[in-house]
Amino acid sequence: MKRILAAFGGIIVLGLLGAGVWLWHPLGGQPPAASLAAAAANYDAEILRDAYGVPHIYGARDADTAFGLAYAHAEDDFETIQETVAAARGVLARYRGKDAAAIDYIASLLGVWETIEARYDADVPAGVKAMAEGYVAGLNLYASEHPEATWAGLAPFTPEDVVAGFMFKTPFFYGLDDTLLKLFGADYTQSIALDPAGPKKAFLMGPRPASELGSNAFAVAPARSGDGVTRLVINSHQPLTGPVAWYEAQVTSGEGLDITGGLFPGTPVILHGFNKHLGWANTVSAQDLVDIFVLTINPGNKNQYWLDGAWADFETSTAHINVKLAGPFAFPATRAVKRSVHGPVIEGPTGTYAIRYAGMGEIRQLEQYYRLGKSEDLTQFLDAMSMNALPSINYIYGDKAGNIAFIHNAQYPKRDDAWDWSGDMPGDRSDLVWQGYHPWADVPKLVNPPSGFLFNSNNTPYAATDGPGNLKPDDFPQSMGLQTNQSNRSLRTIELTGDMDPIGRARLLAMKFDNTYAQGSEADDVVKAVLAADWSAEPELAEAAALLARWDYGTGASSRTAALGSLTTNRAITEKYTRIKAPPPETAFREAVAWLKLHHGRVDPEWGEVNRLVRGAVSLPISGGPDTLRAVYPKEIRDDGELHMSAGDTWIALVEWDADGRQTAQVISPYGSATLDETSPHYADQAALFAAEDWRDALLTRADVEVQASRTYRPGKD
Repeated sequence: MKRILAAFGGIIVLGLLGAGVWLWHPLGGQPPAASLAAAAANYDAEILRDAYGVPHIYGARDADTAFGLAYAHAEDDFETIQETVAAARGVLARYRGKDAAAIDYIASLLGVWETIEARYDADVPAGVKAMAEGYVAGLNLYASEHPEATWAGLAPFTPEDVVAGFMFKTPFFYGLDDTLLKLFGADYTQSIALDPAGPKKAFLMGPRPASELGSNAFAVAPARSGDGVTRLVINSHQPLTGPVAWYEAQVTSGEGLDITGGLFPGTPVILHGFNKHLGWANTVSAQDLVDIFVLTINPGNKNQYWLDGAWADFETSTAHINVKLAGPFAFPATRAVKRSVHGPVIEGPTGTYAIRYAGMGEIRQLEQYYRLGKSEDLTQFLDAMSMNALPSINYIYGDKAGNIAFIHNAQYPKRDDAWDWSGDMPGDRSDLVWQGYHPWADVPKLVNPPSGFLFNSNNTPYAATDGPGNLKPDDFPQSMGLQTNQSNRSLRTIELTGDMDPIGRARLLAMKFDNTYAQGSEADDVVKAVLAADWSAEPELAEAAALLARWDYGTGASSRTAALGSLTTNRAITEKYTRIKAPPPETAFREAVAWLKLHHGRVDPEWGEVNRLVRGAVSLPISGGPDTLRAVYPKEIRDDGELHMSAGDTWIALVEWDADGRQTAQVISPYGSATLDETSPHYADQAALFAAEDWRDALLTRADVEVQASRTYRPGKD
């Protein structure tokens, strides 16, 4: 969400905040506590907090656990939950001011609430509604007890808020925000595909690189593990705080729900994790799931566009956005929302465009996640996946029966394969407006490969195993837009495997915590460019270049070459995330030397003196770097001589099933369960273990939890 605000909030605000007046517009009062808490009487959940403050929630019904999960999460991060609700409602600017106007406009542009109004009653099953209703009953109970922490006018929370949150967020995981950013930007270059039946093949003037966002996932079958154990590593890379930071919980019901894992603020179910029978890990995928159509506007009527030889009318509506000013005052801004037959319309500085994207009008995301969590074997899991309600995200799967699987999941548009869809499309032909998606049978998947090993690090699906059986490009239409990129992490996994030797626990963990850059990676390219330069006329830099030449590409905390190497390569690696253009390699090297000399008095401090995990008063050295398997991303190169981790490895799990199906698991988070409360003992109580690449045992049974329970309570009952 912050990424969207930073990227193009100002562009949209300029169109919203013209001349106008401040209006008295108080936010509204808090409903009576009794009214907010009334629905809580219908639910009964017991929450046990373990020694690390992690909530374990028990209830007779699945809906009871959703109720308890909401209450527990609100105790730890009510502020962020409210932010996600306000964003999905399209009212965030009323609380955050003009910089949030972009979020509110996008909620209107994507038609989130129009879809809710049209489909919620008929298309959300009763059991899924019950989960959403239980969840908001927990939030409303917490709000009734903590009016001082509740945003004025936001409560009561509704089950529709929960479903809207999924609808609003999921398209951004495959990069819809990148597309919007480009179209709202002043330097966008149109690249219109040509009719393949014409004299030229389609062309692309400005290629769109694959978005290499983070995450790792590994699965090892018993035949490859060497000890008959099935292992799954869940290792998503997310921000350490905020609306898409993982929160750990275990939920257990009398209706068969029994799952441990991570979820985001505002979600009533585990999004990735494991139950007794199976588990799955998600990694962000970057298929081409958005199409941009270039529209021709009627010079005499800006509300018409050219389609099939005639002028067609846009569907028009108005986004009403109340922007917070001082005190109770708000600016009542408006902006037109237009839709063509293709989809939402963006009137940008370089032209008028329509977008058509995976997930348009989709409302079943919560239903699919709910079904995944209740799956008990591979057949049930694949049946839940066949709903095809999630617009993207890779899955790496493992289970107690020894099955492993990889799914390059997406809602793949059914496009005309004769066209090159990698560029922009002409908006004047209705025959190019695709309808629906490829069936589940067409979705790329690899189940139980001969090698017994599967991985994904946001890389091409054509490299998912280290033996025979990889998927092949010829097996899929080019119009599906599958990824072809490799990340450093995937290249490094390929370097570390391929010998068909057993991948036991120790080898698997060494791979997960590997902190080295691969040959052929971006870091390798930058270093080679620096070393190819002639530094002989500058003795200090020549000496530093000699040190850089000794760098083994590792980023261990005790390394005395990693600081120079990492600072030289960091911006080239992160340019695709930050959108800040990296300096040339020689310049980056000069600046790294100067920064290290200024802050450390030498070019070879230990990397752990620079690279830190910081949480409140806790500051720890940490190994790793951007795009290493031990993923550590700093927010910025600070002016105090340190880099502070802000994203990368977050909640990690190692799940194991032995030959008899007995399950064990270990987990770890970078901070602690108390997201916002700096006075809590759980604000940073996992940081030392996390920095040391250590674990804590997952508590899988109630008996285990009770032994460690630091607090037991029943919201609304005690």
